[in-house]
Amino acid sequence: MSSVSVVIPCYKYGHFLADCVSSVLDEQEDLDVRVLIIDDASPDDSAEAARKLAASDPRIEVRVHERNKGHIATYNEGLLEWADGDYVALLSADDRLVPGALVRAAALLDAHPEAGFAYGRPLRFQHGGPLPKARTSGTGQTVYPGRWWLDRRFREGTGCITSPEVVVRTSLQRKVGGYDPGLPHAGDIEMWMRLAAHADVGYIRGADQAYYRVHGNNMSTTDFGGQLDDLRQRRAAYESVLAKCAGQLTDAHRLSEVVHTRLARFALRRACRAYDRGRTDVVPVDELVAFARECLPTVAALPEYRWLRLRQRVGAKAMPYLQPLVLSAVAERGREWLWWQSWKRRGI
Repeated sequence: MSSVSVVIPCYKYGHFLADCVSSVLDEQEDLDVRVLIIDDASPDDSAEAARKLAASDPRIEVRVHERNKGHIATYNEGLLEWADGDYVALLSADDRLVPGALVRAAALLDAHPEAGFAYGRPLRFQHGGPLPKARTSGTGQTVYPGRWWLDRRFREGTGCITSPEVVVRTSLQRKVGGYDPGLPHAGDIEMWMRLAAHADVGYIRGADQAYYRVHGNNMSTTDFGGQLDDLRQRRAAYESVLAKCAGQLTDAHRLSEVVHTRLARFALRRACRAYDRGRTDVVPVDELVAFARECLPTVAALPEYRWLRLRQRVGAKAMPYLQPLVLSAVAERGREWLWWQSWKRRGI
């Protein structure tokens, strides 16, 4: 029987712990599962809630920090110091697993020793809302060559994983190390890419693997400065992978060019959208252009740069009204629709 170690970091989320732990221990049959809850010095009763759960089930352990260490150090404590099962998963206290998720992931990793981690489709749900209906019967397994999967991440310039839907081979986790403290907001994508540089990637088809809670205040969607920070963190994550995995990436120069071009285009498109939506007063357009130029000195050759220059000539006040007449604006709206459809299908 395969064993899975599940690390649940918690900070002021004690009221979610019972549901989270239940989804790990009560809905994953025929697996040897252990749980470690790490309370990072929560100022509320989260530690008490964790200890109460541990007292009711010997499979649960609890560690309580005397002082707050931050989420990265807490993650690494569980993943690198405590986990000793065949596989390991990191699950935020406010998220949940879908019934059978660990069973499906372990079955894939058991059958494919070349796969370093397995993931599937996450289900997002709004905080305070009901859980969406989950699919629990998979339609098969796919194992992607790690280098192919990694190349796709560089070409797309973004990730395809939220986090709770991933189960990692513990031996590989120890080999590549833990989360990077220098990437507090992009540590996840950097981790998955580092793993893929060393092993293949398993994908569970047809079944949902985790519930990811979306809280009200999401910086990437409500804070326009946060959008720029997101791009900077993503660039740092890709550059970190190129540096740490240089020995595995024989085409690092090509990958660097590909992702920096992609990120430059992202930045310019966000600047274009600011004109299309009449938000140049709140979107840092000049900083987005500067970021694009940092990524790609030849940024002026990109079509997005020409689109932006056209909008600047039209003017910030007139552009929202003339948007239907500007071909690139129409194309961008279509691109956003396609992106939304692909996001809903979530996965590779």
